[in-house]
Amino acid sequence: MILGNARPNGHITPCEQCPLRRLPCLREFTPQELEFIKRFKIDELRVEPGASFLHEGSRSEHLYTVLEGWAFRYKTLDDGRRQILNFALPADMVGLQGAVMEEMEHSVEALTPLTLCVLPRRRLYELYSQYPTLAFDITWLAAREEQMLEQHLVSIGRRSALERVAFVLLHIYGRARELGLARDNIVAFPLTQQHLADALGLSLVHTNKTLKRLIATKAIRWQGRQFELLNEEMLSSIAGTEAPASKNRPFI
Repeated sequence: MILGNARPNGHITPCEQCPLRRLPCLREFTPQELEFIKRFKIDELRVEPGASFLHEGSRSEHLYTVLEGWAFRYKTLDDGRRQILNFALPADMVGLQGAVMEEMEHSVEALTPLTLCVLPRRRLYELYSQYPTLAFDITWLAAREEQMLEQHLVSIGRRSALERVAFVLLHIYGRARELGLARDNIVAFPLTQQHLADALGLSLVHTNKTLKRLIATKAIRWQGRQFELLNEEMLSSIAGTEAPASKNRPFI
């Protein structure tokens, strides 16, 4: 199947061999759930960095689970200004809003080479009616998206620029660490300062200056695409929160 800038992956990972199932932060499927997921998944897509594979105002026939790579959800104003809503990492589901409300309320762009599991929305009723635990999982994922957007709204509305930058970096690092993407407190961050600015509602110049202030505290180091957490306690104090705790969570 072809979707915009996405193309077939050429290989479909068997659900029994899904690398996400090895992550301790993700709950295990029952044998019955796994059999359904095997039938539910109909394809895999590959999306290149910088390509949008879902578009605001379009109708999506599918849901997607990020199997590998990073992406972000965003909305664009008429004059071209972009607001990044949040970032999608492996095991995150994208397209859910479009699947429920028919038209996409936002667009989704790949930050890195992205591999997506393709799930048809027409089978959602079957999932909800026959597999209540999986239905709860999708509800949980939707509620988690809302929770992240609430935190984002607080940042935009009330946090200072320094607090915003500290919060989003702590939050992204915590999610990456949960997925086993951190090594010696270092994560390969594919986002740029422009992505950060578009997520935080700041100008690029303001973001750059604020990031330099944060680096000067010795809480973090960010060079190129390599982010290193040097002092989590200090970064948490600046952000006014703690990194998200690792917990067993669902994915589809």
